[in-house]
Amino acid sequence: MKNVVQFLCVFISVFIFSQTKSVKKLPIKNTPKTAVKKITGTPKKTSDLPVVNAEIPLLIPKKKDGNFGYVNQKGKFIIQPEYHIAVFFYEDCNLLNSPNEKVRKFGTADYATVEKDEISYRINKKGKRVYKFKKEDLGQCAHKEYVQQLFQAYTMNGFFGIIEKAKFRNAQDYRDFQIYPQYEYLYILEGDDVANPMIVASKNDTFGVIDVNNNIIIPFEYSDIKRNFSWKLGKMFDVSKDGKNYYYVDSKNKTY
Repeated sequence: MKNVVQFLCVFISVFIFSQTKSVKKLPIKNTPKTAVKKITGTPKKTSDLPVVNAEIPLLIPKKKDGNFGYVNQKGKFIIQPEYHIAVFFYEDCNLLNSPNEKVRKFGTADYATVEKDEISYRINKKGKRVYKFKKEDLGQCAHKEYVQQLFQAYTMNGFFGIIEKAKFRNAQDYRDFQIYPQYEYLYILEGDDVANPMIVASKNDTFGVIDVNNNIIIPFEYSDIKRNFSWKLGKMFDVSKDGKNYYYVDSKNKTY
């Protein structure tokens, strides 16, 4: 009886131990070597799209010699600059709701809209033009409930500050201000987080970005920062130091 108990204990121990091991180390003689390579290998296509900052897109529009292409997060051109317009890879609700079911897939965030010779296309992440826009393919965007902004700019004595609309009562009480008026200009960027929006600000004739707690996100070193959808679509800012040449920086002021 003692031998039987010992045998069962050994059997159970071996069984539990075997479940903690990976399939790769199990003593299965007939496992094809090619299967192991597929699991451990790195697909070649991902090597051109490294992740340096997980908060921003893998492909970023960049202008060179007057045209736009797309670079990866290390600044290497993956899609060569040949377009007059190039935007972030993002959903196109008109195509997502197209009456033509075959083109709806091109409305997903796997594709980006570009324009060349006044013709608009959707391209994939390899740069291939997969769809040419046709008016008859455009559907109606689904209605989205408007998200009320919590904060707004407020001017006093020629300066801009920030108030939280639901709490603001008395302009004579500085405690009612989220940011007391002190800037030459403020603009709250469109974004998904209404409790913590990014704000384009100007002081001493230079532009930077602050948050609602008056922390400096982007230093005041730019001649202009565009008030567009780059923060909402790509968590990036469209900046320029000369008012002519624009490029993207992330929330750490890293240039792309």
